[in-house]
Amino acid sequence: MPKEAKFYHALFDGAVQCDLCHHFCRINDGHPGRCRIRTNHQGKLFTINYGRPASLGIDPVEKKPLHHFLPGTWTLSLGTFGCNFRCGNCQNWEISQRSGETVRLLFRSPESIVRDALDADCPSISCTYNEPTTFAEYALDIMNLARSAGLKNIWVSNGYMSGNCLDAVEPLLDAVNIDLKSMDELFYRRICDTFLQPVLDNLKRFALSNAHLEITTLLIPEHSDSPETLRHLAAFIAGELGPETPWHISVFVPEISWKMHDTPHTAAEALKRAYDIGKEAGLIYIYDAYTHEDTLCPQCGKIVIERHRYTTTRHDRAGSCPECGKSIIITS
Repeated sequence: MPKEAKFYHALFDGAVQCDLCHHFCRINDGHPGRCRIRTNHQGKLFTINYGRPASLGIDPVEKKPLHHFLPGTWTLSLGTFGCNFRCGNCQNWEISQRSGETVRLLFRSPESIVRDALDADCPSISCTYNEPTTFAEYALDIMNLARSAGLKNIWVSNGYMSGNCLDAVEPLLDAVNIDLKSMDELFYRRICDTFLQPVLDNLKRFALSNAHLEITTLLIPEHSDSPETLRHLAAFIAGELGPETPWHISVFVPEISWKMHDTPHTAAEALKRAYDIGKEAGLIYIYDAYTHEDTLCPQCGKIVIERHRYTTTRHDRAGSCPECGKSIIITS
């Protein structure tokens, strides 16, 4: 059954305004918002994905990706249908770009999600796969229970949530990975059908919060891989979020994208160029899936955390380099 949403207010003539993300959709009676999972019914806004995970599994936390938060552990991961972006490059489009109304899904209470995490000895629960903002009510109920049970809360997000949403989520959030897709406003308009500035503003807020923050950028050939744009992006991370903020450079795979099947794969040279640009900007921890998976000591270069795909071996001594004793940003 749909559940009344928390983040909205009534307008005139039965319309409502959703206050969950920066689209601030004005929704007329009988219509959904841009995310397709929040619907106005007779002047009240309802969310149709509460308690209906479309995907549920156990992943290495490095897959989120988070390399400096509980490294080497597993996280119970869940997502629903729906998203507030329209990214043509989306690789989870089968759930993110659908409402799920025609799919019969087993109801999973927040209590059962937390119980599953405890039974599987997962120290954390991740809201991921699609945009967590779109199932914020469900996520918040899970997060409250998880916090009481001693579990950590993770979001993997596009960073487009409203201030109202962030006010509710931030006190319960332990770690977040935000997609900073580009520093080009036209990219966000053309590829995602959104705006860049709200993401940047939220990133600055996350950097000042108690939540551990990591950033991911997908290198899409001819769209988000230009040296000029990457220099701007790396400078923003280093200057506004801090040089120790981990930056993940990820690879575009056209075959599994929603719409961009004719776009080339990300070349190895593009990854190397982005890595070099990040280093020139002063970023300390930069990762990609090909040649830079390990966490290295920024002082002596010793491998502190070793990774082979999703197999992780820690060599640190309580968060410090085993060779020179340099403190490494690791939340254990």
